[in-house]
Amino acid sequence: MSARFSPGDAVRVRAGEPAGHCRTPHYLRGKRGRVVMLHGSYRNPEKLAYLKPGLPRQPLYMIEFDYAEVWAGRQSGRRDRIVADIYQHWLEADPAR
Repeated sequence: MSARFSPGDAVRVRAGEPAGHCRTPHYLRGKRGRVVMLHGSYRNPEKLAYLKPGLPRQPLYMIEFDYAEVWAGRQSGRRDRIVADIYQHWLEADPAR
């Protein structure tokens, strides 16, 4: 599977609630961030957990989130960031940013 996003692209993490094994942190679902880098493409760990081949390979991105976007209402006093690795099938373009 080819990469849909590039560094600097605005994205939103899907807000889904899938049954079973999931590699996307719940607290990031529905949150907006920016692509920092593409790590490469890897077998999907959500399928590997059930002894499936994990294909097609999924692009894996480093995504940066503003602290205030993730933890609304909490003040850090700085411009803190949260960084997480998220597979492409969990990301959608965020044209609002």
